[in-house]
Amino acid sequence: MFRIVYFVLAITASAMTFADVSAVYGFDSRSEEQRYQDLIAELRCPKCQNQNIADSNSPISKDMRSAVYQMMLDGASNEEIVNSLVDRFGEFVKYKPDLDSRTFMLWATPAIAVLVGLLVVAGVVARSRKAGIAAPALSKDEQARVDKMLAERNQNGKG
Repeated sequence: MFRIVYFVLAITASAMTFADVSAVYGFDSRSEEQRYQDLIAELRCPKCQNQNIADSNSPISKDMRSAVYQMMLDGASNEEIVNSLVDRFGEFVKYKPDLDSRTFMLWATPAIAVLVGLLVVAGVVARSRKAGIAAPALSKDEQARVDKMLAERNQNGKG
């Protein structure tokens, strides 16, 4: 009997977890609901580090979703909503922070890493080409020793 009650509670809880957003928040149109979904997908949860507020169940994400919905009802634009949350929680809540003096290295690091990698590869290739061209030729004595070793090796390999 306990298993059946537990099973029913688990099913009910999971159904409530995956409830449609439109059932929780009332939207006038499908486009408004899509706008809401886009906004909460592009904002990062301050507590969860790398999870957006749409996927997070933390209390702060619930508050942020509620704030987004309320600002939408008040007629705020997407930019005003995002700026309001950035003012409250910091630039961290944006997955794509604006390019300014504070975030320049964040945006430039991938390009710098690729350029450094290309320079290293170019240096290695240039060095190997230079080393291949500048290799000194063998003297007559050295060439004779190499020929003798190869001849001995061929004889041992056949016999």
